Amino acid sequence: MKSLVIVESPTKAKTLGKFLGKDYKVLASFGHVRDLPKRELGVDVEKNFEPKYIIPPKAKKVVLELRKESKKADNTILATDEDREGESIAWHLQEALKLKNPQRIVFHEITKTAIENALEKPRHIDMNLVDAQQARRILDRIVGYKLSPFLWKKVAKGLSAGRVQSVAVRLVVEREREIEKFLAQEYWSIEALLENDPQMGTPKQFNASLAKKDSKTIDKLGIKDKTEADKILQDLNGADYIVESVEKKETKKYPAPPFTTSTLQQIAWQRLKFSAKMTMSLAQRLYEEGNITYHRTDSLNLSETSLNAAKQFIAEKYGQNYWAGKLIRYKTKDNSAQEAHEAIRPTYADKTPESLKRPGGYPDARQLKLYALIWQRFIASQMAPAVFDSVSADIMAKNYTFRANGQTLKFDGFLKVYPTKFEEITLPDLEKNDELALIKIDPQQHFTEPPARYTEASLIKALEKHGIGRPSTYAPILSTIQDRNYVAKNDQKRLFPSEMGIIVNDVLVKNFPQIVDVDFTAKMEKELDEVAEGKDTWKKTCKDFYSPFAKNLEEKYKEVVKSDLTQKTDKLCPKCKAPLIERLGRFGRFYACSKFPECKHTESIEGDADTLNISCPKCKEGKITGKRTKKGKTFYGCNRFPKCDFALWDKPVNEFCPQCNSLLIEKGKKIKCSNKDCGYIKDN
Repeated sequence: MKSLVIVESPTKAKTLGKFLGKDYKVLASFGHVRDLPKRELGVDVEKNFEPKYIIPPKAKKVVLELRKESKKADNTILATDEDREGESIAWHLQEALKLKNPQRIVFHEITKTAIENALEKPRHIDMNLVDAQQARRILDRIVGYKLSPFLWKKVAKGLSAGRVQSVAVRLVVEREREIEKFLAQEYWSIEALLENDPQMGTPKQFNASLAKKDSKTIDKLGIKDKTEADKILQDLNGADYIVESVEKKETKKYPAPPFTTSTLQQIAWQRLKFSAKMTMSLAQRLYEEGNITYHRTDSLNLSETSLNAAKQFIAEKYGQNYWAGKLIRYKTKDNSAQEAHEAIRPTYADKTPESLKRPGGYPDARQLKLYALIWQRFIASQMAPAVFDSVSADIMAKNYTFRANGQTLKFDGFLKVYPTKFEEITLPDLEKNDELALIKIDPQQHFTEPPARYTEASLIKALEKHGIGRPSTYAPILSTIQDRNYVAKNDQKRLFPSEMGIIVNDVLVKNFPQIVDVDFTAKMEKELDEVAEGKDTWKKTCKDFYSPFAKNLEEKYKEVVKSDLTQKTDKLCPKCKAPLIERLGRFGRFYACSKFPECKHTESIEGDADTLNISCPKCKEGKITGKRTKKGKTFYGCNRFPKCDFALWDKPVNEFCPQCNSLLIEKGKKIKCSNKDCGYIKDN
């Protein structure tokens, strides 16, 4: 007889199996084996919010197999992930398989040592963690299943709302409105190009920026217009430029701490342009294959073993002077770190990205890039700081002060492993009272910039800052608001709200202010944390939320008038000749017959922005326009559809392939042929 070990995924099972002997059988549950039903609320709000869990059809076969194997085994060990989600899966497995005394083990890395240690210290399922996850699931279900029908009735069919996702949409909408209301302010800067006296050293030109007038600092907006700039230039006419002071010092740049889930998603976006969803998918595989520690964490803690391993690797690979000189331990800024015990790091310090490469490519290119980022960040966190020689010189010109700053790298330290951008500026050797020659003086006009639209990285940072969501929820939040077409990405991959996103947000803000209130949502997260710590009960948390929510919802059904999202047009329906009206639906505006539901004719709206002014290569009569599928995915097709069915997924350019005469398309940064059988790529 063997011990049965159950994990979530086949990959994790395969990796775990490598470390366990013949006395263990490792099987996968393929995620959750029980959940709330899809087509009903599944929560009895009248009876203490009792959930109605079912085994989904896709999980029934797995459950039967696991039941069969658990009956054969001497004991069953639940080795699901160590966070609330993993604890919840373990509990659902216990219930679905009717296990009496299953052992629960947790580990934050899939290594032989970690597995052996976990097996030596099995525990019971932590019901506080289960209850916290259960409360989150029930609250999200209540909001989704109660608010969505309200939106269908008062706005448009097919819409949905979410307890946390709606707050994320609100942040995007409010940022868009900040941008719309922004009024640019003019300001000027003045730079002098100076040169040191050849008799005082090798002549060298350098820039200095106007910093003070009459010893008072000129702030960024201090010079408001060209008139003020011209007045300063007039004052400086004929001025001597004399070095007033020179400060030389050594400055240090320290490495960043190892990654948490949030910072990994942010930096993977900034450096690799990976979406949060892709980052988590790749990290999941790296974890399950035993290459990194658990990837859902907001802790900066590092084990003593990993710290000493990093110390040894750094000293042997780069030299003792590259090690920080002591083990660097990082602490989370606040004490609310939940879910995990360590930051994200490689399981072995000496497992370099190069060592993962093998013929045929492993893991895949993207997986390897993410691993390299995690490995570099961890190793760098234990390395010596980079050292710069910095120089700052103040230069007097009449009653004005110009400042020149320079820096040169003296010792690269952690930058050897984890490069970051910096600029080296070399100033000539300057001494107090040196006279400098003015080569030219350059006034420059500027305008203040509006706040930038969110990227996935900056939105995750904002959610974390406000205390909204937890490590396991950031990626799903971002995916959901885009899948629902409330938020989209522009060509610069920045997030902006759709028209429907703005309308739904405004309805929720006006009528359900608590649901989309940042502080209220953060307070709910803290209450869930208290449930996880055993300081509160999940039923009380649900009741405290539901009672005022249900009362408000009932009132709003009576008060709120259905939004009129239609506009009259002068077009006629091609089927019944009734007037067409313009409607706003989940996927944007479209034309619909005014006699609906008697006539169900609809057609897409092709605005000037959507028309690419490219003739259709198939029918020669139509124009290529940007369109959307029912799931919101953009494609490009002929505007004479259904008479012409020409379509492309990639955006075409108004050029044709010199080899096969097919349209050329944009594919990443390349222009290539749309014909898959033709390999033509246009030279840059």
